[in-house]
Amino acid sequence: MANATEKRVYNFSPGPAMLPVSVLQRARDEMLSLPGVGASVMEISHRSQAFLDIIEAAEANLRKLLGISDNYAVLFLQGGSRLQFSMVPMNLYAGKKSADYVVTGSWGKQAAGEAKKVGAVHTAYTAADTNFDRVPAEGEIDFDPDAAYVHYCCNETIQGVQFNGEPTPPEGVPLVCDASSDFLHRKVDVENYGLIYACAQKNAGPAGVTLVVIRKDLAELSSDDLPIYMNYKWHASENSLGNTPPTFAIYINKLVTDWLLDEVGGLDAMYEQNKKKALMLYDVLDASPDFYKGHAQVESRSVMNVTFNLPSDELTKAFIAEAEKHDLTELKGHRSVGGVRASIYNAMPVEGVEALRDFMKDFRDKHAN
Repeated sequence: MANATEKRVYNFSPGPAMLPVSVLQRARDEMLSLPGVGASVMEISHRSQAFLDIIEAAEANLRKLLGISDNYAVLFLQGGSRLQFSMVPMNLYAGKKSADYVVTGSWGKQAAGEAKKVGAVHTAYTAADTNFDRVPAEGEIDFDPDAAYVHYCCNETIQGVQFNGEPTPPEGVPLVCDASSDFLHRKVDVENYGLIYACAQKNAGPAGVTLVVIRKDLAELSSDDLPIYMNYKWHASENSLGNTPPTFAIYINKLVTDWLLDEVGGLDAMYEQNKKKALMLYDVLDASPDFYKGHAQVESRSVMNVTFNLPSDELTKAFIAEAEKHDLTELKGHRSVGGVRASIYNAMPVEGVEALRDFMKDFRDKHAN
């Protein structure tokens, strides 16, 4: 019988995305029974010692990978980033009149739209006039020094634009980041942030768990009048166990962070590999400007999501169909940008990107005028 991994395609989906094969294999081996437990992780109480060991190890791994100090709480929530679009303003406005939003793509725009249901929003920057093809240069963000917080999305999956660093808000204004699509792809200085949130299904595990890293003094701003699940202070006080958490997704997050620490060698090593993978594809774009046109401006290109268009819709359809025959799947771009989107998150192996690169070259050579 053939090994199941031999039949796996290279899945370039923007999320849920590929997971490391070794993580899937371990989950398979432990699916019926966690070692020494006699039951699946999906069957045990979230208050059992077996699960407490898992969630505590997952948190310890995240703290080690990102250097998260004791000044921050690490929360394992549900609802995805869309729930965070509402939870952030509901918890952090705290009597302020407005919050700053830096809008560099579809997700930043949607986050600002949800915040407007809670309070006033000041659009400190938007790239809407160029269909979100870049992030702001230094000095382009119109910060409000009295803002409750500054919110930005560090990597926009749809447009394929990414910040290389973080904005610097006025002193005393917390920085809030939607890091859903590049969380754990490199180290960041968590001390520069008031709050970081990320749905897990890109780099950190399967769909179902949302990771929140929040400075403890900000969590204390949460009003007791909030619905209890919307309250960061409550979640922090309950160590993410106030309701039944997504136990299986947290278990996989623990395995993924084990993989990053033990097999990859940490986030510096992961980032070097991610840059190498992205450069392979961008080199093809740069060598073929009349055939492949990247959506993002060069200085704003994402390491995680490579977006580009071909000369016609017919060629785009042919590219995607032919790619699938080569086991290169989920390459269709979002309707707002069109073309092709290759999502090359942490678990996408170098070999998969090499295969896509070679296919891009061959397709270009066959179809370019």
